[in-house]
Amino acid sequence: MTIGEKEIELRRSLVRFGRALYRMGFMPGTSGNLSVRLDEERILATPTGRSKFMLRSEDIVIVDPEGRQLAGTRKVTSEIGMHLAVYRLRPDAEAVIHSHPPIATGFACSGRSLDEPLCSEAIMALGTVPLAPYATTGTAGLAASIEPLIPEHSAILLANHGAVTFGADLLDAFQRMETVEHFAHICFVAHRLGSMCPLDGEAVDQLREARERYMANAR
Repeated sequence: MTIGEKEIELRRSLVRFGRALYRMGFMPGTSGNLSVRLDEERILATPTGRSKFMLRSEDIVIVDPEGRQLAGTRKVTSEIGMHLAVYRLRPDAEAVIHSHPPIATGFACSGRSLDEPLCSEAIMALGTVPLAPYATTGTAGLAASIEPLIPEHSAILLANHGAVTFGADLLDAFQRMETVEHFAHICFVAHRLGSMCPLDGEAVDQLREARERYMANAR
């Protein structure tokens, strides 16, 4: 695949996953943003003020690792700094998604992380999902709020805001975002039922070891 063919495919993927997240209710209005590495010096990202349902390939913009816009007729998302922080601190991350899944965002707005060992699949897929402190959207503080958490996590809740996930490609980041919301729903139901049965420490350790093996084989 040539560089030109790769760019075309990645633009289409950003549009496709953006529309999927919109339909899931994770990116209402013009909220949320996605990005993917094109190469070491260029990042494809969604623009600001554009509904992901109406997004087109030609709307996608290109920025460098410092956030300087290199190409595109629209302005890059104001939250690009958060994406750049992930790429800087996680060389293995090739794609970043920020969205507002309603139940997970409810946890973030209640000051609660998703760190209870209630569901084996969530531990395998995500590990724990910490809560970053509140920072104003569109400011440098937003990136700074998640930086301490990026090295050890691939999904983070943003206090009073939403969630961010990242992975080996857009599909990986998308599936993690989907799992964050699914796990939040499970936690919400378990708390409403009032009879949570967390996994014990030995079971959690076994799942973490299995996750490490899986991640190593996936590389």
